[in-house]
Amino acid sequence: MTTTMLGVRLPGNREVTFDRVERPVPGSRQVLLRMRASSICGSDIRAIYREHVGQGDEAYQDVIAGHEPAGEIVAVGPDCRRFGVGDRVLVYHISGCGVCPDCRAGYMISCTSPTRAAYGWQRDGGHAEYMLAEENTLIGLPDELSYVDGALIACGFGTAYEALLKAGVSGRDRVLVTGIGPVGMAAGLLAKAMGSPLVIGVDVSRERLDWALEIGAIDRAVVSGDTAVEEIRALTGGHGCEVSVDCSGSGAARLVALAATRHHGRCVLVGEGNRLEFDVSPMLIHPQITLFGSWVTSVGHMEELVEKLVTWGLRPEITVSHRFSLQEAHDAYRVADGGQAGKVCIVMDGEQGGPLPGAAVV
Repeated sequence: MTTTMLGVRLPGNREVTFDRVERPVPGSRQVLLRMRASSICGSDIRAIYREHVGQGDEAYQDVIAGHEPAGEIVAVGPDCRRFGVGDRVLVYHISGCGVCPDCRAGYMISCTSPTRAAYGWQRDGGHAEYMLAEENTLIGLPDELSYVDGALIACGFGTAYEALLKAGVSGRDRVLVTGIGPVGMAAGLLAKAMGSPLVIGVDVSRERLDWALEIGAIDRAVVSGDTAVEEIRALTGGHGCEVSVDCSGSGAARLVALAATRHHGRCVLVGEGNRLEFDVSPMLIHPQITLFGSWVTSVGHMEELVEKLVTWGLRPEITVSHRFSLQEAHDAYRVADGGQAGKVCIVMDGEQGGPLPGAAVV
């Protein structure tokens, strides 16, 4: 093993830089991962790549980027209790204090301690040859799933699964997903695996809707516009969907999700940013809709999802439209920034192959 490694930083202004830095050594209850896959999240694009958004402890700290990592353990520090050299793992992307109520419940994403640090934001992440990780943020990756699958679970699929759990999705529910980016595609695929007989996708991009239809993430596609709610109701016998999930963060799309939710249904807001203004009585109280906010997931639910994906035979990497090497990180971010692709992933070594059979490349 060399003593240095290549890593990617995001200085803003749509720039990508490469640094050669010292390879870290794991301390107590830490492991060193040889990176195999590290995918790009929409939050990386919005809040780091284009410009640095946020202040203080929550802002990007000029660390190695990438908060959706999966890799192989090549070294362990003292006192590791579960994982060892050679284990395949993905990484829950927040390291919390471990003792607050949120951390004890597994929701380290919600930890408010100043010691909380997100991989790729406040501590070095997965866009590198190696990555240092806390053992308590690791989730085992079974042989049935690839490292690319693991990287996609580490944020996007975990986020989508949490939203569907909050809504209690089952075979009784038709599901509407607004915003068919990678998280929206994950929500559609998971909703179908959980039994939904009909998943409707809404997006401004016809290209992304076509991609989602191609990979089976949605059953019907509706292009965003003034008639979107009418079209959704027409597809559901005039009722709307029992569950709606907004993955866009757009105020307009959130209104579509809420307006197209059936009476006594459930609406989950996942996409971040922007505002939502509506008349509460006619849109929420009178139709008796339950409105949820959902942010990432817990370590326990992410581990549960890994097990379910194997049972369902569902491979997250079917959503990947583009794969790039670490040295091609600039091209990877450029494609992800375009907003027309499926999931974009930086891959290492044997993970370089294209999409799964039957998946189209946009």
